[in-house]
Amino acid sequence: MSSELSHPVPQFFDALDAAVRREIADCAGLVDAERLSGGASMETYRLRCRRAADPQASFDICLRRGPDGEDREGDNVTGVAAEALCMSTARSAGVPEPEVLYVLEPADGVGAGFLMEWLDGVTLGARIARSPDLDDARKQLAFQCGQEMARIHSVDVDATGLRSVLRQFEPADYLTETWDRYKELPTPQPMIDYAARWLSEQLSGRGPVQLTLVHNDFRNGNIMVDPVEGLVAVLDWETAHIGDPMRDLGWMCTNSWRFGQRHLPVGGFGHYEDLFAGYQDVAGTPVDRDRVQYWEVFGSFWWAVGCLGMADRYRTGSDATVERPGIGRRSSECQLDCVNLIIPGPVEFQPAVAELGLLEPDFGRRRSELSPLGGSLTSAAAHAAAGDMPRVDELLESVRDFLHGEVRQATEGRTNFLALVAGNSIDIALRERLIGPQLHRYELQRLTALVGDSAANSSDRPAGDAAVAEQVTTLRWRLVHALRDGSMPLDTPGLADYLRTSVAHQAAIDQPKYSAFRHIATQHLS
Repeated sequence: MSSELSHPVPQFFDALDAAVRREIADCAGLVDAERLSGGASMETYRLRCRRAADPQASFDICLRRGPDGEDREGDNVTGVAAEALCMSTARSAGVPEPEVLYVLEPADGVGAGFLMEWLDGVTLGARIARSPDLDDARKQLAFQCGQEMARIHSVDVDATGLRSVLRQFEPADYLTETWDRYKELPTPQPMIDYAARWLSEQLSGRGPVQLTLVHNDFRNGNIMVDPVEGLVAVLDWETAHIGDPMRDLGWMCTNSWRFGQRHLPVGGFGHYEDLFAGYQDVAGTPVDRDRVQYWEVFGSFWWAVGCLGMADRYRTGSDATVERPGIGRRSSECQLDCVNLIIPGPVEFQPAVAELGLLEPDFGRRRSELSPLGGSLTSAAAHAAAGDMPRVDELLESVRDFLHGEVRQATEGRTNFLALVAGNSIDIALRERLIGPQLHRYELQRLTALVGDSAANSSDRPAGDAAVAEQVTTLRWRLVHALRDGSMPLDTPGLADYLRTSVAHQAAIDQPKYSAFRHIATQHLS
Protein backbone atom coordinates (compact mmCIF):
# COMPACT_ATOMS: atom_id res chain seq x y z
CA MET A 1 0.00 0.00 0.00
CA SER A 2 1.45 3.35 -1.02
CA SER A 3 2.21 6.02 1.57
CA GLU A 4 1.47 8.64 -1.11
CA LEU A 5 -2.30 8.18 -0.90
CA SER A 6 -4.16 11.46 -0.36
CA HIS A 7 -7.63 9.99 0.18
CA PRO A 8 -9.18 7.29 2.39
CA VAL A 9 -7.90 3.90 1.29
CA PRO A 10 -10.54 1.42 0.08
CA GLN A 11 -10.25 -1.99 1.70
CA PHE A 12 -9.67 -3.60 -1.68
CA PHE A 13 -6.76 -1.28 -2.57
CA ASP A 14 -4.06 -3.97 -2.60
CA ALA A 15 -6.15 -6.32 -4.75
CA LEU A 16 -6.94 -3.48 -7.13
CA ASP A 17 -3.27 -2.54 -7.29
CA ALA A 18 -2.42 -6.07 -8.40
CA ALA A 19 -5.17 -6.06 -11.04
CA VAL A 20 -4.17 -2.77 -12.63
CA ARG A 21 -0.49 -3.74 -12.65
CA ARG A 22 -1.41 -6.89 -14.56
CA GLU A 23 -4.11 -5.58 -16.92
CA ILE A 24 -3.34 -1.91 -17.65
CA ALA A 25 -0.57 -1.13 -20.10
CA ASP A 26 2.34 0.97 -18.81
CA CYS A 27 1.07 0.80 -15.21
CA ALA A 28 3.65 0.14 -12.50
CA GLY A 29 1.08 0.37 -9.69
CA LEU A 30 -1.55 2.54 -8.02
CA VAL A 31 -0.65 5.87 -6.49
CA ASP A 32 -4.15 6.87 -5.40
CA ALA A 33 -7.74 5.61 -5.39
CA GLU A 34 -10.33 8.33 -4.72
CA ARG A 35 -14.03 7.56 -4.49
CA LEU A 36 -16.02 10.29 -6.21
CA SER A 37 -19.17 11.87 -4.81
CA GLY A 38 -21.48 11.07 -7.72
CA GLY A 39 -23.38 7.86 -8.28
CA ALA A 40 -26.44 6.97 -6.22
CA SER A 41 -26.29 3.29 -7.19
CA MET A 42 -22.76 2.44 -8.30
CA GLU A 43 -19.36 3.38 -6.88
CA THR A 44 -16.97 5.42 -9.03
CA TYR A 45 -13.25 5.84 -8.31
CA ARG A 46 -10.55 7.93 -9.89
CA LEU A 47 -7.40 5.79 -10.00
CA ARG A 48 -3.97 7.36 -10.38
CA CYS A 49 -1.42 4.98 -11.88
CA ARG A 50 2.37 5.32 -11.91
CA ARG A 51 3.85 4.93 -15.39
CA ALA A 52 6.21 2.00 -15.83
CA ALA A 53 8.19 3.87 -18.48
CA ASP A 54 8.62 6.94 -16.24
CA PRO A 55 8.13 6.41 -12.47
CA GLN A 56 7.86 10.18 -11.95
CA ALA A 57 4.86 10.40 -14.27
CA SER A 58 1.30 9.19 -13.74
CA PHE A 59 -1.98 8.79 -15.58
CA ASP A 60 -5.60 8.34 -14.51
CA ILE A 61 -8.15 5.64 -15.20
CA CYS A 62 -11.62 5.04 -13.76
CA LEU A 63 -13.07 2.18 -11.73
CA ARG A 64 -16.81 1.61 -11.86
CA ARG A 65 -17.81 -0.84 -9.11
CA GLY A 66 -21.04 -2.32 -7.84
CA PRO A 67 -22.23 -1.14 -4.39
CA ASP A 68 -20.01 -2.86 -1.81
CA GLY A 69 -18.56 -4.78 -4.76
CA GLU A 70 -21.82 -6.64 -5.42
CA ASP A 71 -23.12 -7.33 -8.90
CA ARG A 72 -26.82 -6.54 -8.66
CA GLU A 73 -27.74 -8.17 -11.97
CA GLY A 74 -31.49 -8.67 -12.07
CA ASP A 75 -32.17 -6.01 -9.40
CA ASN A 76 -33.43 -3.55 -12.04
CA VAL A 77 -29.87 -3.39 -13.41
CA THR A 78 -28.00 -5.16 -16.16
CA GLY A 79 -24.92 -6.31 -14.27
CA VAL A 80 -21.46 -4.84 -14.73
CA ALA A 81 -20.36 -7.14 -17.56
CA ALA A 82 -23.43 -6.26 -19.63
CA GLU A 83 -22.95 -2.56 -18.83
CA ALA A 84 -19.37 -2.75 -20.08
CA LEU A 85 -20.58 -4.46 -23.27
CA CYS A 86 -23.18 -1.72 -23.81
CA MET A 87 -20.53 0.97 -23.51
CA SER A 88 -18.13 -0.78 -25.90
CA THR A 89 -20.92 -1.42 -28.40
CA ALA A 90 -22.15 2.17 -28.29
CA ARG A 91 -18.59 3.41 -28.72
CA SER A 92 -18.26 1.29 -31.86
CA ALA A 93 -21.51 2.87 -33.14
CA GLY A 94 -20.01 6.36 -32.82
CA VAL A 95 -21.49 7.31 -29.45
CA PRO A 96 -18.90 9.17 -27.32
CA GLU A 97 -17.93 6.69 -24.60
CA PRO A 98 -14.84 6.03 -22.46
CA GLU A 99 -12.98 2.93 -23.59
CA VAL A 100 -13.55 -0.11 -21.38
CA LEU A 101 -10.11 -1.44 -20.42
CA TYR A 102 -10.83 -4.50 -18.29
CA VAL A 103 -13.83 -6.21 -16.68
CA LEU A 104 -12.93 -7.45 -13.20
CA GLU A 105 -13.07 -11.15 -12.41
CA PRO A 106 -14.04 -12.68 -9.03
CA ALA A 107 -10.47 -13.90 -8.61
CA ASP A 108 -9.26 -10.27 -8.62
CA GLY A 109 -10.74 -9.79 -5.15
CA VAL A 110 -12.00 -6.27 -5.90
CA GLY A 111 -15.66 -7.06 -6.41
CA ALA A 112 -17.87 -6.63 -9.47
CA GLY A 113 -16.80 -3.77 -11.70
CA PHE A 114 -14.67 -2.69 -14.63
CA LEU A 115 -11.82 -0.34 -15.45
CA MET A 116 -12.23 2.28 -18.13
CA GLU A 117 -10.55 5.26 -19.69
CA TRP A 118 -10.54 8.50 -17.68
CA LEU A 119 -12.11 11.43 -19.53
CA ASP A 120 -12.04 15.07 -18.51
CA GLY A 121 -15.17 17.17 -18.56
CA VAL A 122 -18.10 18.39 -16.47
CA THR A 123 -20.54 15.77 -15.17
CA LEU A 124 -22.30 17.58 -12.31
CA GLY A 125 -25.85 18.25 -13.49
CA ALA A 126 -26.24 21.60 -11.74
CA ARG A 127 -23.05 22.91 -13.34
CA ILE A 128 -24.09 21.67 -16.76
CA ALA A 129 -27.43 23.45 -16.38
CA ARG A 130 -26.22 26.73 -14.90
CA SER A 131 -22.45 27.33 -15.05
CA PRO A 132 -21.50 30.42 -17.10
CA ASP A 133 -18.43 28.49 -18.32
CA LEU A 134 -20.77 26.23 -20.30
CA ASP A 135 -22.94 28.92 -21.89
CA ASP A 136 -21.66 28.13 -25.39
CA ALA A 137 -21.85 24.37 -24.89
CA ARG A 138 -25.50 24.54 -23.80
CA LYS A 139 -26.50 26.14 -27.12
CA GLN A 140 -25.85 22.85 -28.92
CA LEU A 141 -26.27 20.35 -26.11
CA ALA A 142 -29.94 19.38 -26.53
CA PHE A 143 -29.38 18.80 -30.26
CA GLN A 144 -26.28 16.69 -29.54
CA CYS A 145 -28.17 14.62 -26.98
CA GLY A 146 -30.86 13.87 -29.55
CA GLN A 147 -28.22 12.79 -32.06
CA GLU A 148 -26.54 10.39 -29.63
CA MET A 149 -29.85 8.90 -28.55
CA ALA A 150 -30.63 8.13 -32.18
CA ARG A 151 -27.23 6.45 -32.60
CA ILE A 152 -27.86 4.32 -29.52
CA HIS A 153 -31.26 3.28 -30.84
CA SER A 154 -29.74 2.27 -34.19
CA VAL A 155 -27.48 -0.41 -32.62
CA ASP A 156 -28.16 -3.93 -33.91
CA VAL A 157 -28.84 -5.80 -30.66
CA ASP A 158 -28.59 -9.19 -32.38
CA ALA A 159 -25.31 -8.69 -34.22
CA THR A 160 -23.68 -7.23 -31.11
CA GLY A 161 -24.89 -9.92 -28.71
CA LEU A 162 -26.82 -7.44 -26.58
CA ARG A 163 -30.13 -9.24 -26.97
CA SER A 164 -28.75 -12.21 -25.06
CA VAL A 165 -27.60 -10.17 -22.04
CA LEU A 166 -30.24 -7.42 -21.73
CA ARG A 167 -33.81 -7.62 -20.54
CA GLN A 168 -36.57 -6.72 -22.99
CA PHE A 169 -39.61 -4.64 -22.01
CA GLU A 170 -42.75 -3.74 -23.86
CA PRO A 171 -44.06 -0.46 -22.41
CA ALA A 172 -46.83 -2.23 -20.48
CA ASP A 173 -44.36 -4.76 -19.09
CA TYR A 174 -42.03 -2.03 -17.87
CA LEU A 175 -44.92 -0.26 -16.14
CA THR A 176 -45.98 -3.50 -14.45
CA GLU A 177 -42.42 -4.33 -13.38
CA THR A 178 -41.95 -0.88 -11.81
CA TRP A 179 -45.33 -0.90 -10.08
CA ASP A 180 -44.64 -4.39 -8.72
CA ARG A 181 -41.27 -3.25 -7.30
CA TYR A 182 -43.06 -0.48 -5.44
CA LYS A 183 -45.77 -2.85 -4.18
CA GLU A 184 -43.08 -4.93 -2.48
CA LEU A 185 -42.11 -1.95 -0.31
CA PRO A 186 -43.90 -1.46 3.04
CA THR A 187 -45.09 2.07 2.31
CA PRO A 188 -48.44 3.42 1.04
CA GLN A 189 -47.90 6.25 -1.45
CA PRO A 190 -51.28 6.92 -3.12
CA MET A 191 -49.88 9.26 -5.78
CA ILE A 192 -47.58 6.51 -7.06
CA ASP A 193 -50.56 4.16 -7.47
CA TYR A 194 -52.63 6.92 -9.08
CA ALA A 195 -49.82 7.61 -11.57
CA ALA A 196 -49.52 3.90 -12.35
CA ARG A 197 -53.25 3.69 -13.06
CA TRP A 198 -53.05 6.80 -15.27
CA LEU A 199 -50.09 5.41 -17.20
CA SER A 200 -51.87 2.11 -17.69
CA GLU A 201 -54.93 3.85 -19.10
CA GLN A 202 -52.74 5.86 -21.51
CA LEU A 203 -51.35 2.63 -22.97
CA SER A 204 -54.80 1.22 -23.61
CA GLY A 205 -55.46 0.99 -27.33
CA ARG A 206 -51.95 1.98 -28.41
CA GLY A 207 -50.33 -0.11 -31.09
CA PRO A 208 -47.01 -1.93 -30.84
CA VAL A 209 -43.72 -0.05 -30.95
CA GLN A 210 -40.41 -1.09 -32.46
CA LEU A 211 -38.07 -2.04 -29.61
CA THR A 212 -34.42 -0.96 -29.67
CA LEU A 213 -31.44 -0.66 -27.37
CA VAL A 214 -32.40 1.87 -24.66
CA HIS A 215 -29.82 3.54 -22.42
CA ASN A 216 -32.58 4.11 -19.85
CA ASP A 217 -30.63 6.65 -17.76
CA PHE A 218 -29.63 9.19 -20.42
CA ARG A 219 -30.04 12.42 -18.46
CA ASN A 220 -28.27 15.50 -17.20
CA GLY A 221 -25.88 14.09 -14.60
CA ASN A 222 -25.02 11.04 -16.68
CA ILE A 223 -23.39 12.97 -19.51
CA MET A 224 -20.01 14.67 -19.72
CA VAL A 225 -19.74 18.13 -21.22
CA ASP A 226 -16.78 20.10 -22.53
CA PRO A 227 -17.02 23.92 -22.72
CA VAL A 228 -16.05 23.89 -26.42
CA GLU A 229 -17.13 20.51 -27.81
CA GLY A 230 -20.32 20.12 -25.82
CA LEU A 231 -21.30 16.48 -25.26
CA VAL A 232 -18.17 14.32 -24.97
CA ALA A 233 -19.46 11.19 -23.17
CA VAL A 234 -22.63 9.28 -22.30
CA LEU A 235 -22.18 7.48 -18.98
CA ASP A 236 -23.85 5.02 -16.56
CA TRP A 237 -25.46 2.22 -18.57
CA GLU A 238 -26.42 0.10 -15.55
CA THR A 239 -30.16 0.01 -16.33
CA ALA A 240 -29.93 -0.40 -20.12
CA HIS A 241 -32.48 -2.68 -21.75
CA ILE A 242 -34.31 -3.34 -24.99
CA GLY A 243 -37.50 -1.30 -25.13
CA ASP A 244 -39.30 1.75 -26.49
CA PRO A 245 -36.64 4.24 -27.69
CA MET A 246 -38.84 7.20 -26.74
CA ARG A 247 -38.14 6.26 -23.10
CA ASP A 248 -34.70 7.90 -23.41
CA LEU A 249 -36.14 11.17 -24.74
CA GLY A 250 -38.82 11.34 -22.06
CA TRP A 251 -36.33 10.60 -19.27
CA MET A 252 -34.01 13.39 -20.38
CA CYS A 253 -36.97 15.77 -20.03
CA THR A 254 -38.06 14.60 -16.56
CA ASN A 255 -38.08 17.50 -14.11
CA SER A 256 -35.82 15.75 -11.59
CA TRP A 257 -32.90 16.30 -13.97
CA ARG A 258 -33.50 19.97 -14.82
CA PHE A 259 -31.69 21.10 -11.66
CA GLY A 260 -34.00 23.98 -10.90
CA GLN A 261 -34.33 25.12 -14.52
CA ARG A 262 -37.95 24.04 -14.85
CA HIS A 263 -38.52 26.25 -17.90
CA LEU A 264 -35.87 24.33 -19.89
CA PRO A 265 -37.35 20.83 -20.26
CA VAL A 266 -34.30 19.12 -21.76
CA GLY A 267 -31.98 18.60 -18.79
CA GLY A 268 -32.40 22.17 -17.59
CA PHE A 269 -30.39 23.43 -20.59
CA GLY A 270 -32.48 23.04 -23.73
CA HIS A 271 -35.84 22.84 -25.45
CA TYR A 272 -37.92 19.96 -26.80
CA GLU A 273 -37.57 21.21 -30.37
CA ASP A 274 -33.77 21.04 -30.30
CA LEU A 275 -33.72 17.55 -28.80
CA PHE A 276 -36.21 16.29 -31.37
CA ALA A 277 -34.34 17.98 -34.24
CA GLY A 278 -31.07 16.30 -33.22
CA TYR A 279 -32.79 12.93 -33.01
CA GLN A 280 -34.42 13.31 -36.40
CA ASP A 281 -31.11 14.48 -37.91
CA VAL A 282 -29.61 11.03 -37.27
CA ALA A 283 -32.66 8.74 -37.20
CA GLY A 284 -34.27 10.23 -40.28
CA THR A 285 -37.75 9.75 -38.77
CA PRO A 286 -39.93 12.15 -36.77
CA VAL A 287 -40.23 11.87 -33.00
CA ASP A 288 -43.51 10.58 -31.57
CA ARG A 289 -44.25 13.45 -29.20
CA ASP A 290 -47.18 11.73 -27.49
CA ARG A 291 -44.93 8.81 -26.56
CA VAL A 292 -42.26 11.19 -25.28
CA GLN A 293 -44.89 12.85 -23.06
CA TYR A 294 -45.96 9.44 -21.73
CA TRP A 295 -42.36 8.55 -20.87
CA GLU A 296 -41.82 11.91 -19.20
CA VAL A 297 -44.65 11.11 -16.77
CA PHE A 298 -43.34 7.56 -16.46
CA GLY A 299 -39.91 8.98 -15.63
CA SER A 300 -41.24 10.79 -12.56
CA PHE A 301 -43.22 7.71 -11.54
CA TRP A 302 -40.19 5.44 -12.07
CA TRP A 303 -37.83 7.65 -10.06
CA ALA A 304 -40.42 8.03 -7.28
CA VAL A 305 -40.26 4.25 -6.91
CA GLY A 306 -36.48 4.24 -7.33
CA CYS A 307 -36.02 6.73 -4.48
CA LEU A 308 -38.07 4.55 -2.15
CA GLY A 309 -35.89 1.62 -3.19
CA MET A 310 -32.82 3.56 -2.07
CA ALA A 311 -34.32 3.93 1.40
CA ASP A 312 -35.14 0.23 1.46
CA ARG A 313 -31.49 -0.60 0.72
CA TYR A 314 -30.51 1.53 3.71
CA ARG A 315 -32.97 -0.33 5.95
CA THR A 316 -31.84 -3.74 4.80
CA GLY A 317 -28.20 -2.82 5.30
CA SER A 318 -27.14 -3.52 1.72
CA ASP A 319 -25.88 0.07 1.33
CA ALA A 320 -26.29 1.87 4.65
CA THR A 321 -24.77 5.26 3.81
CA VAL A 322 -26.17 8.60 4.93
CA GLU A 323 -27.09 9.31 1.31
CA ARG A 324 -29.69 6.54 0.98
CA PRO A 325 -32.45 7.75 3.36
CA GLY A 326 -32.01 11.28 2.01
CA ILE A 327 -32.65 10.02 -1.51
CA GLY A 328 -35.66 8.12 -0.18
CA ARG A 329 -37.23 11.43 0.83
CA ARG A 330 -36.85 12.67 -2.74
CA SER A 331 -39.76 10.44 -3.77
CA SER A 332 -42.15 13.27 -2.89
CA GLU A 333 -40.38 15.50 -5.44
CA CYS A 334 -41.12 13.02 -8.21
CA GLN A 335 -44.67 12.52 -7.03
CA LEU A 336 -45.18 16.29 -7.15
CA ASP A 337 -43.89 16.27 -10.73
CA CYS A 338 -46.58 13.68 -11.51
CA VAL A 339 -49.15 15.97 -9.89
CA ASN A 340 -48.09 18.91 -12.06
CA LEU A 341 -48.16 16.78 -15.21
CA ILE A 342 -51.43 14.84 -14.85
CA ILE A 343 -53.59 16.53 -12.15
CA PRO A 344 -52.43 20.18 -12.03
CA GLY A 345 -54.40 22.61 -9.93
CA PRO A 346 -54.44 24.75 -6.78
CA VAL A 347 -53.21 23.44 -3.43
CA GLU A 348 -54.82 24.26 -0.08
CA PHE A 349 -51.69 24.72 2.05
CA GLN A 350 -52.06 24.53 5.81
CA PRO A 351 -51.01 27.63 7.82
CA ALA A 352 -47.93 25.89 9.26
CA VAL A 353 -46.34 25.77 5.79
CA ALA A 354 -46.64 29.53 5.38
CA GLU A 355 -45.64 30.23 8.99
CA LEU A 356 -42.34 28.45 8.38
CA GLY A 357 -41.72 30.73 5.39
CA LEU A 358 -41.74 27.86 2.89
CA LEU A 359 -44.08 29.64 0.47
CA GLU A 360 -42.09 32.87 0.30
CA PRO A 361 -40.71 33.64 -3.18
CA ASP A 362 -37.16 34.05 -1.87
CA PHE A 363 -37.13 30.91 0.29
CA GLY A 364 -33.78 29.17 -0.10
CA ARG A 365 -32.04 32.34 -1.24
CA ARG A 366 -32.10 34.37 1.98
CA ARG A 367 -28.87 34.87 3.89
CA SER A 368 -30.78 33.90 7.04
CA GLU A 369 -31.46 30.48 5.51
CA LEU A 370 -29.22 28.80 8.11
CA SER A 371 -31.96 29.42 10.68
CA PRO A 372 -35.33 29.49 8.90
CA LEU A 373 -37.08 27.74 11.77
CA GLY A 374 -37.66 30.64 14.17
CA GLY A 375 -40.74 32.76 14.65
CA SER A 376 -44.12 31.60 15.90
CA LEU A 377 -43.21 27.92 15.85
CA THR A 378 -40.27 28.40 18.24
CA SER A 379 -41.78 31.00 20.50
CA ALA A 380 -41.12 32.13 24.06
CA ALA A 381 -43.69 29.56 25.17
CA ALA A 382 -41.56 26.83 23.65
CA HIS A 383 -38.54 28.16 25.51
CA ALA A 384 -40.49 28.11 28.75
CA ALA A 385 -41.70 24.57 28.14
CA ALA A 386 -38.08 23.52 27.69
CA GLY A 387 -37.08 25.18 30.96
CA ASP A 388 -34.77 27.51 29.01
CA MET A 389 -32.57 24.52 28.17
CA PRO A 390 -31.59 23.97 24.52
CA ARG A 391 -34.59 22.48 22.75
CA VAL A 392 -34.45 19.52 20.38
CA ASP A 393 -34.76 21.77 17.34
CA GLU A 394 -31.91 23.95 18.61
CA LEU A 395 -29.69 20.91 19.08
CA LEU A 396 -30.48 19.68 15.58
CA GLU A 397 -29.92 23.13 14.07
CA SER A 398 -26.50 23.33 15.72
CA VAL A 399 -25.48 19.97 14.25
CA ARG A 400 -26.79 20.95 10.82
CA ASP A 401 -24.91 24.25 10.85
CA PHE A 402 -21.74 22.44 11.94
CA LEU A 403 -22.03 20.00 9.04
CA HIS A 404 -22.83 22.68 6.47
CA GLY A 405 -20.20 25.04 7.87
CA GLU A 406 -17.07 23.74 9.57
CA VAL A 407 -17.21 20.17 8.23
CA ARG A 408 -17.68 21.23 4.61
CA GLN A 409 -14.96 23.85 4.90
CA ALA A 410 -12.51 21.27 6.25
CA THR A 411 -13.30 18.42 3.80
CA GLU A 412 -13.43 17.72 0.10
CA GLY A 413 -14.71 15.10 -2.32
CA ARG A 414 -17.20 12.52 -1.15
CA THR A 415 -16.96 13.41 2.56
CA ASN A 416 -17.79 17.03 1.70
CA PHE A 417 -20.77 15.89 -0.35
CA LEU A 418 -22.05 13.56 2.38
CA ALA A 419 -21.78 16.35 4.97
CA LEU A 420 -24.12 18.39 2.78
CA VAL A 421 -26.52 15.43 2.50
CA ALA A 422 -26.43 14.83 6.26
CA GLY A 423 -27.19 18.48 7.00
CA ASN A 424 -30.09 18.41 4.57
CA SER A 425 -31.49 15.31 6.29
CA ILE A 426 -31.44 17.17 9.59
CA ASP A 427 -33.38 20.00 7.94
CA ILE A 428 -36.01 17.44 6.87
CA ALA A 429 -36.24 16.13 10.43
CA LEU A 430 -36.65 19.67 11.75
CA ARG A 431 -39.46 20.50 9.34
CA GLU A 432 -41.12 17.14 10.05
CA ARG A 433 -41.05 17.88 13.77
CA LEU A 434 -42.35 21.43 13.43
CA ILE A 435 -45.12 21.11 10.85
CA GLY A 436 -45.65 17.37 10.39
CA PRO A 437 -48.28 16.97 13.13
CA GLN A 438 -50.50 19.74 11.75
CA LEU A 439 -50.23 18.37 8.22
CA HIS A 440 -51.06 14.86 9.40
CA ARG A 441 -54.22 16.06 11.18
CA TYR A 442 -55.36 17.83 8.03
CA GLU A 443 -54.61 14.77 5.90
CA LEU A 444 -56.59 12.58 8.30
CA GLN A 445 -59.65 14.75 7.71
CA ARG A 446 -59.25 14.57 3.94
CA LEU A 447 -58.67 10.82 3.93
CA THR A 448 -61.64 10.20 6.20
CA ALA A 449 -63.88 12.11 3.79
CA LEU A 450 -62.41 10.22 0.84
CA VAL A 451 -62.28 6.59 2.00
CA GLY A 452 -64.30 6.71 5.24
CA ASP A 453 -63.42 5.32 8.64
CA SER A 454 -65.70 5.07 11.63
CA ALA A 455 -62.81 5.08 14.07
CA ALA A 456 -61.65 8.42 12.71
CA ASN A 457 -64.91 10.01 13.94
CA SER A 458 -64.95 8.26 17.28
CA SER A 459 -64.48 10.31 20.44
CA ASP A 460 -62.46 7.37 21.78
CA ARG A 461 -59.82 7.73 19.06
CA PRO A 462 -56.44 8.76 20.56
CA ALA A 463 -55.60 12.37 19.78
CA GLY A 464 -51.81 12.25 20.15
CA ASP A 465 -49.51 12.97 17.21
CA ALA A 466 -48.31 9.37 16.98
CA ALA A 467 -51.86 8.03 16.98
CA VAL A 468 -52.88 10.47 14.24
CA ALA A 469 -49.89 9.46 12.11
CA GLU A 470 -50.78 5.80 12.55
CA GLN A 471 -54.37 6.43 11.50
CA VAL A 472 -53.18 8.36 8.43
CA THR A 473 -51.03 5.40 7.42
CA THR A 474 -53.97 3.02 7.85
CA LEU A 475 -56.20 5.13 5.63
CA ARG A 476 -53.45 5.61 3.05
CA TRP A 477 -53.28 1.83 2.76
CA ARG A 478 -57.05 1.71 2.26
CA LEU A 479 -56.80 4.27 -0.55
CA VAL A 480 -53.81 2.51 -2.11
CA HIS A 481 -55.64 -0.82 -2.22
CA ALA A 482 -58.68 0.86 -3.80
CA LEU A 483 -56.48 2.36 -6.50
CA ARG A 484 -54.68 -0.91 -7.12
CA ASP A 485 -57.79 -3.07 -7.44
CA GLY A 486 -59.57 -0.46 -9.55
CA SER A 487 -62.49 0.00 -7.18
CA MET A 488 -61.81 3.74 -6.97
CA PRO A 489 -62.09 5.56 -10.32
CA LEU A 490 -59.38 8.13 -11.04
CA ASP A 491 -62.06 10.83 -11.39
CA THR A 492 -63.52 10.21 -7.92
CA PRO A 493 -64.61 13.58 -6.49
CA GLY A 494 -62.03 14.91 -4.04
CA LEU A 495 -59.29 12.42 -5.03
CA ALA A 496 -57.19 14.77 -7.16
CA ASP A 497 -57.51 17.57 -4.59
CA TYR A 498 -56.38 15.25 -1.80
CA LEU A 499 -53.41 13.99 -3.81
CA ARG A 500 -52.27 17.47 -4.83
CA THR A 501 -52.38 18.77 -1.29
CA SER A 502 -50.93 15.75 0.51
CA VAL A 503 -48.02 15.41 -1.91
CA ALA A 504 -47.31 19.16 -1.81
CA HIS A 505 -47.35 19.05 2.00
CA GLN A 506 -44.87 16.17 2.01
CA ALA A 507 -42.61 18.00 -0.43
CA ALA A 508 -42.76 21.06 1.85
CA ILE A 509 -41.15 18.88 4.51
CA ASP A 510 -38.76 16.95 2.25
CA GLN A 511 -37.50 19.58 -0.20
CA PRO A 512 -39.22 22.97 -0.30
CA LYS A 513 -36.50 24.29 -2.63
CA TYR A 514 -37.45 21.82 -5.38
CA SER A 515 -38.63 23.53 -8.55
CA ALA A 516 -42.00 21.72 -8.70
CA PHE A 517 -42.79 22.89 -5.17
CA ARG A 518 -41.65 26.44 -5.95
CA HIS A 519 -43.98 26.38 -8.97
CA ILE A 520 -46.98 25.42 -6.84
CA ALA A 521 -46.00 27.91 -4.11
CA THR A 522 -45.88 30.69 -6.69
CA GLN A 523 -49.35 29.76 -7.96
CA HIS A 524 -50.65 29.73 -4.39
CA LEU A 525 -49.39 33.27 -3.74
CA SER A 526 -50.64 34.71 -7.05
